[in-house]
Amino acid sequence: MLGRTTVTQHLLLTQTEVSGATGTFTRLINELIVAAKLISREVNKAGLNDIIGYAGRENVQGEAVRKLDDFSNDAIIRRLQSSGVLCAMASEEVADVIEIPRNYPVGDYLLIFDPLDGSSNIDVNVSVGTIFSVLHRTTDSCDQGTLEDILQPGYKQVAAGYFVYGSSTIMVFCAGNGVHGFTLDPSIGEFLLSHENMKIPEWGNTFSINEGNYYYWSEDMRRYIDYLKDPKADHRGYTSRYVGSLVADFHRNLIHGGIFLYPADTKDPRKPHGKLRLMCEANPLAYIVEHAGGSASDGTQRIMNIIPEELHQRVPLIIGSKEEVRIVEEFIQGKR
Repeated sequence: MLGRTTVTQHLLLTQTEVSGATGTFTRLINELIVAAKLISREVNKAGLNDIIGYAGRENVQGEAVRKLDDFSNDAIIRRLQSSGVLCAMASEEVADVIEIPRNYPVGDYLLIFDPLDGSSNIDVNVSVGTIFSVLHRTTDSCDQGTLEDILQPGYKQVAAGYFVYGSSTIMVFCAGNGVHGFTLDPSIGEFLLSHENMKIPEWGNTFSINEGNYYYWSEDMRRYIDYLKDPKADHRGYTSRYVGSLVADFHRNLIHGGIFLYPADTKDPRKPHGKLRLMCEANPLAYIVEHAGGSASDGTQRIMNIIPEELHQRVPLIIGSKEEVRIVEEFIQGKR
C-alpha cells in the first residue's frame, strides 16, 4: 500500500508529458475529487442522516429529485465554480448552462456531469455514482462559457470519468493516455492507483438491460435479446445482470466484459430515444470504453460522432465489448 501511486501523483506525472501544461487541468480534477469525497461520505451515511428519500420537486427531466441528488449537485458546483479553471458547467439536474459567478475567475474548460447516477437505488443500498466529461471551450472570449461551447460532439472531449460509491469508492478516469482506476483508501483519504491501463475484454457473456421494457422495444431489439437467451443459438451462453444504475452496470462490464443496452422504446412518448442523456452519460462513458478497447453506439452510428442539438438530448445507448456491440448493430441494421 505504501508504494501505490496517488491520483494526484499520477496526474502530475502525466502532466509532465504534455507540452505547455500549466496545471489547470490537474486543479480541475483535484477539485472534482474533493467533491466526490464529500458525496461518498454522505452516501455512506445515508441511512443515518436525513438525506434519503425525495426532495419534493422534479428536475428538468421530469424526474423526482432525491435529497442526495441535490447534495451531490451542490457539492460539485460549489467546489468547481471557484476553481478558476472553468468557464461554465452543465448538470443533469439543471435546465440551463451553469454560469461561473462574476466574482470568480474564468478558465478555458467546461465540466458536464451527472451528479448522482442511479440515485433511485440509494434507499436500498445499491451502488450509485458520478459521471463527468471535460471539454475545451470553442469560443475565444475570456468571458462566460456558452451553450455553443458545451454542445460539442463526444470525440472532442479532453477527459472523462466516473466515481462509483459502492463497497469501496472507485474513480475511473481517462485523459487520452489510458483508462486508470483509483480506489479511495478511507484511512488516509486518498485515491490510490488500483487498476492501471484498464482494458475491456473483446467479448463478454453478460448483458445488462431492463427487460421490463421488452414489449416497448423495436422488433430487431427483441430478436437480439431472444437470441441471447436461446440455449440453441450459436453463441457461448449469456448471463443477464442488471443493477439499474448505469455507472455500476458499466463498471462491471468494463472489468469482466459484456454489454449494456438502453435502447429506444415506446413506453414514454416524451422519451422516444430512450432514457439516457448524450452529454452527461453516453459521451463520457463512450470516451472511456473506446480508450479501453470497446465500443459505444446508438445502433447505427458511433456515440461520439453524434452532433448534439440540445443540452439534455437523449440517445439510445449500446456500450461494452467491441464484438458484442458489433453483433447488436447487425441485428438493428437487419444484417442478422
